[in-house]
Amino acid sequence: MSQDLTALATELFPDEVVTKAPVQFFDLPGHSGKFALITLDNGFDHTKPNTFGPGGLVQLGQAIDSVEAAAKSGEIVGVGVTGKPFIFAVGADLKGVEVVKNREQALAIAQAGHDTFKRLSALPVPSFAFVNGAAMGGGVEVALACTYRSISSGVPALAFPECFLGLVPGWGGCTLLPKLIGPDAAVTVIIENALSQNRMLKGPKAFELGIADVMFEPVSFLEESLAWAEKVINGSVTVERKEFSAEDYAAAVARGRQVADSKVHGAAPAPYRALDIIEKMATASNDEGFALEDAALADLIMTNELRSGLYAFNLNQKRAKKPFGAPDKALARPVTKVGVVGAGLMASQFALLFVQRLQVPVVMTDIDQERVDKGVGYVHEQIGLLQLKGRLNQDQANRLKALVSGSLTKDAFADADLVIEAVFEEMSVKQQVFAEVEAVVRPDCVLATNTSSLSVTEMASKLQHPERVVGFHFFNPVAVLPLLEIVRAEQTDDASLATAFAVGKTLKKSCVLVKDAPAFVVNRLLTRFLGEVTAAVDEGTPIEVADRALEPLGLPMSPFVLLELVGPAVALHVAETLHTAFPDRFAVSPNLAKLVAAGKKAIYKWDTGVPVIDPEILELFQPGDSPSTEEQLRDRALKAMAQEVDLMLTEGVVGEAQDIDLCMLLGAGWPFHLGGITPYLDRTGVSEVVTGHRFLAPGVASLPE
Repeated sequence: MSQDLTALATELFPDEVVTKAPVQFFDLPGHSGKFALITLDNGFDHTKPNTFGPGGLVQLGQAIDSVEAAAKSGEIVGVGVTGKPFIFAVGADLKGVEVVKNREQALAIAQAGHDTFKRLSALPVPSFAFVNGAAMGGGVEVALACTYRSISSGVPALAFPECFLGLVPGWGGCTLLPKLIGPDAAVTVIIENALSQNRMLKGPKAFELGIADVMFEPVSFLEESLAWAEKVINGSVTVERKEFSAEDYAAAVARGRQVADSKVHGAAPAPYRALDIIEKMATASNDEGFALEDAALADLIMTNELRSGLYAFNLNQKRAKKPFGAPDKALARPVTKVGVVGAGLMASQFALLFVQRLQVPVVMTDIDQERVDKGVGYVHEQIGLLQLKGRLNQDQANRLKALVSGSLTKDAFADADLVIEAVFEEMSVKQQVFAEVEAVVRPDCVLATNTSSLSVTEMASKLQHPERVVGFHFFNPVAVLPLLEIVRAEQTDDASLATAFAVGKTLKKSCVLVKDAPAFVVNRLLTRFLGEVTAAVDEGTPIEVADRALEPLGLPMSPFVLLELVGPAVALHVAETLHTAFPDRFAVSPNLAKLVAAGKKAIYKWDTGVPVIDPEILELFQPGDSPSTEEQLRDRALKAMAQEVDLMLTEGVVGEAQDIDLCMLLGAGWPFHLGGITPYLDRTGVSEVVTGHRFLAPGVASLPE
């Protein structure tokens, strides 16, 4: 197989960063015999983690050759696998997966992983994985292939992200994890965590689930792991394993299908394929499970969903870190103090985020002392909760609380480097606020607005220094959603813009440069999308039919659940703004206006945990007599999206289609299997029907032609 792998590496992955696997032989500290330690290391620091392409599998296979020979000759009593500092291994080299051209190549990669990893459990001596750092996908599967596992309490991330991307854990994960920790916990790790925006486990949680047999502190992790391994080898420590029944598997898989249905609505094949394998492991052997994984990987690698998932992954990992069109970061000015105009919930979330990430003084202002005190109190309360959760110690919490203050006068902003407003979404109010702030701040202080739809250029138009005004559009909840739309107004200068990007990066947000156009990117697209759905209801389509129409896309929530999250009043305001700008494409739904006028916050009641249409909504709404089917509405909504994307690119709202996709992934939570929006519009043919062209070249976010 190593010869086949070498050929595959030469053909597919000539630029692979090969993870090497050097072997050390040494005497165990308790004199139980010699031990072989394989260290996975690609020669780079922790910023370039260990991965497995064909070349890496060859290296690991050669290491196993040497320890296998030593084990058979009686020279060693055990074998360990560990990683370089801070990194164990993070799985298959995804850059290689992107260039696989046919199912035969995909199958060869799947089988190569199994052929290599399963040799660790077949050695004539016990094998140990010492998980010292981040472990994902194939990295976790290397550990599962060993007989025993230790883990560092400092491991920041352990996960199976495959179903999130459009794959299954295919080098032993679906087969071995259910048998080790039980099918229900395996469903949590493989399906539920992956489909919950790729949720990660920290070392203690992985140990609690039973993925590792023992946990040690980072400072002496390897020494303690070796001492423990020696006790296992000499019999002074026994590791117990649980057995799980067919009923356990049936219940776990049933729950997993409910989770998958709630997350992707059948639109992505990967989680269901993983569940099929887990279900069969109630009675199947490991080799039978490996064969099922091989077939699943070979099939899924050759799907458009996987290619879209990889495209989305690359946008998130690369483009989000180097924003397209951002000015030279050397132009950014330091930010040593931040002002927040307003002390409501959104303003308080800003203050908390700024003080947490920038760790500089943050001062909040509002129109009366009660509001100021409430805003500062909220920030202090949230810092206290972070301390209770163990994310801050007492000194850190006290220091952050001391950095947050309130004031009734904007004079407190005199020495601020950045002031962000979070006041009522009304142009005259925002212009007045900025005029008051400009009167007290330095000429180089950046003024940021969190407007969701208003013109930043108009907001700055009456200032003496309009060049230092930028849009800083966060998404709610501020602490959770990673997108930050940074808006360049007509007169914004490069220094102010560079400062905004530098601050955004320090806030750990993914920044996208957008033009000052109505509603920018996410809100414009979601309003167009939601507008088609509400228009269909206005025309007579039943609410439940309209809300189901987009289910085949596998979106994170239905249109009317999204409306509840956004808030009908906010949605109406954005719709009115866009109707003013583009009256031919954006209508204002009379039924939505009635909903807002009646003070209703949602279409559904959730009293029983299951959404039921509020009877008062049915009385309020006045539907027409031209209903649409789900298929008709879905076609209409997708065509509207394609038209809007094309117009936004023509207008230069963003630099490229990739930026629109990044915004939808990170600001609207659209799933990776869609790749954002443009890959889906391309592969369903909607792009060409509406615009006469694709948004992305063939082979980008799709199978190579």
